[in-house]
Amino acid sequence: MSENPEIPDLAPPLLELRGISKTFPGVRALQDVRLTATAGRVHALMGENGAGKSTLMKILSGAYMPDAGAQILIDGRRVNIDGPIAAKNLGVSVIYQELSLAPNLSVAENIFMGRPMRRNGMVDRAGMTSACAGTLQRLGADFGPTTVVSTLSIAQRQLVEIARAVQFDCRILVMDEPTTPLSTHETDRLFVLIKRLRDEGLAILYISHRMDEIDELADEVTVLRDGSYVGTLDRAGLTRDKLVKMMVGRDLSGFYRKEGLGHRTGEKALSVSHMGDGRRVHDCSFELHAGEVLGLAGLVGAGRTELARLIFGADERVTGDVRLNGAGTELDIRKPADAMRSGILYLTEDRKGQGLFLDLSVRDNINVMVCPRDARAGGVMDGNRALQRAKDAIRQLSIRVASPRVNVGSLSGGNQQKVLIARLLELGPRVLILDEPTRGVDIGAKSEIYRLIDELARRGVAVLVISSELAEVVGICDRVMVMREGRLVGEVGGESGRAMTQENIVALATGATGATGAVPALH
Repeated sequence: MSENPEIPDLAPPLLELRGISKTFPGVRALQDVRLTATAGRVHALMGENGAGKSTLMKILSGAYMPDAGAQILIDGRRVNIDGPIAAKNLGVSVIYQELSLAPNLSVAENIFMGRPMRRNGMVDRAGMTSACAGTLQRLGADFGPTTVVSTLSIAQRQLVEIARAVQFDCRILVMDEPTTPLSTHETDRLFVLIKRLRDEGLAILYISHRMDEIDELADEVTVLRDGSYVGTLDRAGLTRDKLVKMMVGRDLSGFYRKEGLGHRTGEKALSVSHMGDGRRVHDCSFELHAGEVLGLAGLVGAGRTELARLIFGADERVTGDVRLNGAGTELDIRKPADAMRSGILYLTEDRKGQGLFLDLSVRDNINVMVCPRDARAGGVMDGNRALQRAKDAIRQLSIRVASPRVNVGSLSGGNQQKVLIARLLELGPRVLILDEPTRGVDIGAKSEIYRLIDELARRGVAVLVISSELAEVVGICDRVMVMREGRLVGEVGGESGRAMTQENIVALATGATGATGAVPALH
């Protein structure tokens, strides 16, 4: 009989993890976690950042050794995975978010990396090329064994990783947030491949934060919270409400802001007129009011981020002007510093590449923009004031970190995002542009960011939210503008006369005359 009454009896599991615990110095990362995976099924693993998902998968891959008492069984037989080679020999392959490929080598050389074919004591490149050609064809690859990996797209490189697993008779395939860097089209192709591998008998462990992906792929879902096993749901008993409650330990019926009719005032906070760069953005005009949360949606390449960067002065504009309070003289915004002096702040979508200083502490990241405030005579910094400011931000934004002195690069994605938001809030924004504020962020952190956006609107801050998640923009925004091919093509909600629905957003984004059928994600 199944241990969980919501899980029906199935064929004997291919993989069983029992009593998995892992302790690092001063930190218990996992506590008595269990999981089973069956051949020919997709088993999703969910939980907030820091719940222990990655640690569990690193134990399965042999990168970490579990604490004493843990048991790993494959085909009902207890095995010892004491390193990555042992895992691979047992048919376990893990595809991480950061792909482990050598870009200067060919596809065939990457597939056989660490296990090259040899002939007469020499690496047999011709043999490897011939051996993996059938695997690539089977997976539907549009490139060949001799293609150099550096010439491939992210989606194609991901396929090389999958081909490496399949080439060596992988039976248990672990995929960690595989769609994060992919477009909608690439994601659809990946899903087709995952389903094909499932039907061929692989047991697939799939880690994701995205509910739509779980709906599409998962036969069952296991949830971890704070390093502990919470439960497993079969597809028949799977609902989003159940999953969210299991992940965060509380009911999130107010997940999106649904309080009242918004906080918009009659005051115009920002007026953008005829903005364009002559390439990706053309003749965009809109107004944003104090206390309003305005959404900006569109397909990949529509120009959303490019428009935000023009407003902020990060890119050079060819046409257009920006005014505060809907009147007065045009702001001379030629660089981001000009925008910040005017009270216009921008949260980049690339928090690691363009936002955070990953080698610095949480304290330093929060204070980096306000250092002059803390300078004593002679330019000496007041470290105590900076430390207190960081402590206040950690408390107010519920940033999960042991100390303000912890390196920000060690934090989860959601906590990194909150550190970046805390930095901007110290500058007292009048207009806040948030570009994909919840990308790569878990359910609990999303809820906290949504509440923060609502609180800023209550204070009269004008907020522009760029998001690829339709449910998000519909849930938190007062109205939504839609871009297509570099132009603002319409609006939903507000006084537009169009209901603020996902279907209406998709219709505008795609140029359709009406909304029909299922709604694709706009990423």
